[in-house]
Amino acid sequence: MTQLTIKIPDDLARCLEGIASAQRKSVEQVAVERLHSLLRNTGSPEAVRRAMMEPPHLSPSAIDDLDAAIASGRLPVDDQGAFER
Repeated sequence: MTQLTIKIPDDLARCLEGIASAQRKSVEQVAVERLHSLLRNTGSPEAVRRAMMEPPHLSPSAIDDLDAAIASGRLPVDDQGAFER
């Protein structure tokens, strides 16, 4: 494994330390995970599946709220084509 040292602003370092502490991981683990996530093909179906399996896992009520929000944002089906109006 290659070792790389980078300089980052103090506020970014504190933010990274806070995330690592909350996840009970090392700062290095969190930084590497975040870099991997940035470099993945985020629009692919595989990326969506990976994201669904990674923490934080949603509660059933959060999933119900999301489903309701998606349903309320759907447009009604229009049987007429644009030229038939």
